[in-house]
Amino acid sequence: MKKLVYESPSIQKMNTGLMNKFGTRSEYEPVKQIDGVSVHTMMAQYGSPLFVLSERTIRNNYQNAVRAFSTRYPKVQFAWSYKTNYLNSVCRIFHQEGSWAEVVSGFEYRKALGNGVPGNKIIFNGPEKTNEELEMAANNGSLIHIDHFDELFQLIELSDKLKKKPRVAIRVNMDTGVYPMWDRFGFNYENGQALNALTKIVESGKMELTGLHCHIGTFMLTTNAYATAVKKLGDLAWKCKTQLNTPIQYIDLGGGFPSSNTLRGSFLPGTDSVPSVDEFAEAITTNLLGLGFGTEELPLLVLESGRVLIDDAGYLLSTVLANKRLSDGRRATILDAGVNLLFTSFWYDHKISPAQDFTQHTEDMALYGPLCMNIDVVRQSINLPLLNRGDKVVVHKVGAYNMTQWMQFIQMRPNVVLIDEQGKTHIIRESETLQYIEQPEKVPEHLQIINV
Repeated sequence: MKKLVYESPSIQKMNTGLMNKFGTRSEYEPVKQIDGVSVHTMMAQYGSPLFVLSERTIRNNYQNAVRAFSTRYPKVQFAWSYKTNYLNSVCRIFHQEGSWAEVVSGFEYRKALGNGVPGNKIIFNGPEKTNEELEMAANNGSLIHIDHFDELFQLIELSDKLKKKPRVAIRVNMDTGVYPMWDRFGFNYENGQALNALTKIVESGKMELTGLHCHIGTFMLTTNAYATAVKKLGDLAWKCKTQLNTPIQYIDLGGGFPSSNTLRGSFLPGTDSVPSVDEFAEAITTNLLGLGFGTEELPLLVLESGRVLIDDAGYLLSTVLANKRLSDGRRATILDAGVNLLFTSFWYDHKISPAQDFTQHTEDMALYGPLCMNIDVVRQSINLPLLNRGDKVVVHKVGAYNMTQWMQFIQMRPNVVLIDEQGKTHIIRESETLQYIEQPEKVPEHLQIINV
């Protein structure tokens, strides 16, 4: 008989909190497999912690989103948001499905070219574009979304030495009824700045005005905001046609659609409170079709969704390092994965599941990562079965932003594995080594010898 781990008894204050309308959680299911592949087998083969991505889920999410929009509107094009997850294998899945690339830096732009995306199917967003990057994008026929007047004037100055006339749109910010309003990026609709920018583009004669773009926020929980955005961009489109004699070719509504993750502090779980892709599609396409454009004049609808297409395709597998009692008597469980890998734990109450069978005893606990910093908190409070050293857990819905915003801090970044549609696993990013981390470093001659 295996010897049980002894833990000294403690008196704890009952602190269950208020129940919501669904009551309290009383059942847990172990997650032993992902797409039919054993969690323990993958961790034994590829190490812990470990990111896992499901190709089947990514493709299904994309195809569902395309269906939701294309069955309601005749001209739809998605552009994969590189900043959400720019691992090449991930990007290529979306490009195989027909998605263009949406990038916000020269670094991402070059990744898109390297992934085989034609220049005329790359959308170049962002507030910083160097002369070299603008020249490259213009000469490749890419869609350049102008963020501010300085960039507009920068393009006018460059235009004389470009091989092609730049294809441009402007980013528009506006009041959609969601606050705080995102007005850091782009030209404002309400104060006339956006129309002023469009007028300068047309009157310069040095750029080809092709579209209008907005990105009204992130993790948007209301479809009405997109309906408002469509109407305001539609108004600008009519003014481009009637006042500037320059019909626009596309309206780009950016991204911002939420995944089914649960935001910190939310009363209801994300699965019960987040609108579906179909609901967003209905609000957007209904208002687009109501703008008054003829059938042949309808603009192409471009969408730059990221999070909603990949969040629930990602998992982080982790191992329990230790348990302890905090000074107030609460249980604390320490994992080998922290905020260095799970940046979204600052935003979400991620679902976390044991990866093995367990007893039915549960307890409210804090989950910490392995970093020597006080903010390394995966969950401030979560009710879970008791976990022992060496047990495995699965953190759900981590596919968006964690593999682009992760940090090489204290711990090195782990392997990333893709499970293909046939259930075969592939390393798509290798774990870091000390040699890899130190490769860019240079030590001056006078520091070569130390005296310790």
